[in-house]
Amino acid sequence: MSEGRTHNAFFKGKKVLVTGAGKGIGRALVVRLWQLGAKPVAVTRSQRDLDSLKEELGASLSTVCVDLADWQATRLQLKEAVQGVHCLVNNAAVAQLEPFLKVSEEHFDQSFGVNVKAVVNVSQMVAEDMIGRGQSGAIVNVSSQASQRALADHAVYCSTKAALDALSKVMALELGKHKIRVNCVNPTVVLTAMGRLGWSDPVKAGPMLARIPVGRFAEEQDVVEAVLFLLNDSAAAMVHGCSLPVDGGFLVT
Repeated sequence: MSEGRTHNAFFKGKKVLVTGAGKGIGRALVVRLWQLGAKPVAVTRSQRDLDSLKEELGASLSTVCVDLADWQATRLQLKEAVQGVHCLVNNAAVAQLEPFLKVSEEHFDQSFGVNVKAVVNVSQMVAEDMIGRGQSGAIVNVSSQASQRALADHAVYCSTKAALDALSKVMALELGKHKIRVNCVNPTVVLTAMGRLGWSDPVKAGPMLARIPVGRFAEEQDVVEAVLFLLNDSAAAMVHGCSLPVDGGFLVT
């Protein structure tokens, strides 16, 4: 059976909650899940982005507008949305890039609040519902190559992604007995709309590209397909507790 047909068979009718769904990887994932017949729940803090998604996919798309950095607001706004979820993708993240000596308390707290604490919060809610229903499931956390390599001006971002990798392993250890698989994807630079703007300068992009053996940055769909693989119990039933690089070989150099 082809990968496309395998995905169609698995995701049809599945409820998949995706955070950071308004733009970039998260939005591309929601669109792909919709095409596969899944029932995605798009979560982001921008109502404008959610409205745009509904215009693109249809008014029946489930959406939740919430600032995931707010623990209690997240608990309140996602109370109904987490019920009956089969798969969760923790994609929401912020990147405050600045030299180590310029790191501020505000940016530190904001980054860990979204990139790590919100993952704990949302994953707890989803996993508790899965366990209560006796439902197996899968969680994918979107990490980064920055979890495993020091990058200039990325002190806090690298730290949050390293923490996310470690968190994911503990989640895998503790949730495996409930038949809930947990994995990470660790992309290189991804050419989202923002990524294209940020990495359009050859002077900036050149040194990074030189460290990627395949010679290019990732496209959104490169990451989307890796996430779909890890969510799919038909394809990845024994893949659990891994950090999957989507980096063109960056981490081997």
